[in-house]
Amino acid sequence: MAAPVLFHHPSSLEHDPGPHPEQPARIVAIERALEAREWLGFDVRSSPPAARAQLEAVHPARLINGIQELCASGGGAIDGDTVVSPGSWEAALHAAGGACAVVDALVGMPGAVDAPRLGVSVHRPPGHHAEARRSMGFCLFNNVAVAARHALASSDVKRVLILDWDVHHGNGTQDVFWQDDDVLFCSIHQWPLYPGTGAADEVGAGAGRGYTVNLPVPPGSGDAVFCSLVEHVVVPLARSYDPGLILISAGFDAHRDDPLADGEVSDAGYGTMAASVRAVADALGVPVGVVLEGGYDLGALARGMVATLEVLAADGPVAAPLLDVHPLSEKYRARHAALLG
Repeated sequence: MAAPVLFHHPSSLEHDPGPHPEQPARIVAIERALEAREWLGFDVRSSPPAARAQLEAVHPARLINGIQELCASGGGAIDGDTVVSPGSWEAALHAAGGACAVVDALVGMPGAVDAPRLGVSVHRPPGHHAEARRSMGFCLFNNVAVAARHALASSDVKRVLILDWDVHHGNGTQDVFWQDDDVLFCSIHQWPLYPGTGAADEVGAGAGRGYTVNLPVPPGSGDAVFCSLVEHVVVPLARSYDPGLILISAGFDAHRDDPLADGEVSDAGYGTMAASVRAVADALGVPVGVVLEGGYDLGALARGMVATLEVLAADGPVAAPLLDVHPLSEKYRARHAALLG
């Protein structure tokens, strides 16, 4: 089997929002940690920029043009949290393009016997807060949504599961797929917290009703909560949904060291969540793509990413973790019983 692939690009360092938690040093910290581990055996590649058609499958031309023009004019603030510089345009193109390149590597050649089973896009700016018609929350384009739409449009994949374990709700991803049943969006996030969306009763509409699965957790939630929700709620949903591709919106700001939230997840907790994903992906025979989202303590971010990728890229089978069922998992399993079948 082919080595797992990792896409990155130097343009990620040129997106300069000024004094800001979402800083170029995030990429440097991750890459130094991976380099110290010989990149965990990943085939490291340079990402392409996203094609216009890939972006327009999620975002209208007006938003795309507006970002390009603001960057070309010297940059400025989109909102109080979201700032661009002249280098942000290329960074955003490659952040979305890297996520699409992961999809192409994993499922772009149907029936390929030597396709990798794991890919990761290590880029900034992040994307999961970007709604179809609005950039916000440090995010310009919704990278994971662009990747999911690309998979559905360009491969044999008929259904995509997106697991978002960033501590902030992925309001943008929810917005994009609110009425779709070909993407199952599962988000574990602190509640209440920015951006104020992601209540458990937000479940989608129309054909997409039931395919948005919000799993809000209280401040102070750590491994016992997050890991149980992945193993005891998301994994059964994955088995029932039977996706052709699993994408992780991998934020590391639920870590106990992160300054922007109140999570208590440990380094090992990320490895445990990754083990649940790897085990169900192996059982379903589908690949996993990882797209970087948040994480603002540099050490916790780097260690969390290494812990995640080390498990996902492990040789041989990975056993599902043996975990106690948390009461929140029982509650949410009952809420989503119809989708579980």
